[in-house]
This record gives sequence, structure tokens and C-alpha cells, in this order.
Amino acid sequence: MGHRLSKIYTRTGDDGTTGLGDGSRVPKDSLRVEAYGTVDEANSAIGVVLACPTLPEGYRACLTGVQHDLFELGGELCIPGHVAIEAQFVERLERELDDFNRDLPPLKDFILPGGGPAAAACHLARTIVRRAERRVVALARNETVRDEVVRYLNRLSDLLFVIARQAARAEFGAEVVWDRERG
Repeated sequence: MGHRLSKIYTRTGDDGTTGLGDGSRVPKDSLRVEAYGTVDEANSAIGVVLACPTLPEGYRACLTGVQHDLFELGGELCIPGHVAIEAQFVERLERELDDFNRDLPPLKDFILPGGGPAAAACHLARTIVRRAERRVVALARNETVRDEVVRYLNRLSDLLFVIARQAARAEFGAEVVWDRERG
């Protein structure tokens, strides 16, 4: 294992910079820091999903694995040139997505975020993952970012949408459907 923190504060960031995994320093608002910071935020949001006692049990192992993946993905973004996310990570998400989506009815309407605590938390995590994806795409316009990173985040937001649908059905009996005539 790398460095262990015996002291949480270092004061090195007091000048508005932060250290990357390769030792270089960048502004705290750089695209790279925004990207991996938003991935960290997404990981925390998935932690909130996992803390919901109403989350159907079949999704816990998948989402715990995703948390580990996101830690790796954040590391890849934090260390320029580092490779952590491989094609098989994306393929695993696709298999899980297909499995979880198999028994859901086809979508005919837009779904509103909600449907119970776990479903709502999944929707929030999904939107944070989408923001992380946007930040990574912005970074990729200026620096090298591997396609697998963007693909992983794209599939993850889809996976969270499907898990939210499943959770809403388990918690609430159905998804909350947008009513265009309301009003």
C-alpha cells in the first residue's frame, strides 16, 4: 500500500492547489480534479443507496463492486497515464444491467425520480454519475482520458436507472410516472 496518512491536514492545499497521484500539483478547480472529485461524489451517493434498508437485497453486491470500481476509476483520473478501468469492467456492468432489466416492463412514459428511499437515492446517484461523465468528457477534450472510463460511467448511470426502477417497484409498487396532463 502507498502512503498512510498519520496526519489528516497537510496545509499544502492552502494555496488553492492539490497534489495528483503522480506528485504534480494542479489548481483545485482543474478539470482533472473536478472529474475525479465528482466520481468520488458519485461513490458517496452509491453509499447512501447501500445504506437504504429498503434496497432489494439482490443489488447490494453489485453496487458494492461498483464502489470499488469507482475508487479505481478515480485513481485512474488522479494519476495521469495510470490504467485501472478495463473493457471487462464495462462488460460486467452490461451483463448486470441486462439481468436487472430483464423482467421490467418496457418504458412507455418518463419516470420521475422517487418511488421510495432506495429508488430516490438511486436516481440521485444516477444524476451525479451523469455529471461525473460530463466532467470526464470535458477533461478528455484537453487531456488523455481512455474511452473505457467514459463508457463505464455511461453504463453505470443506466444501471442505476434500472436499479431505481426495480427499487421503486419493490418499495412503492410501481415507478412514479410523469403526467404531462397534470397542472
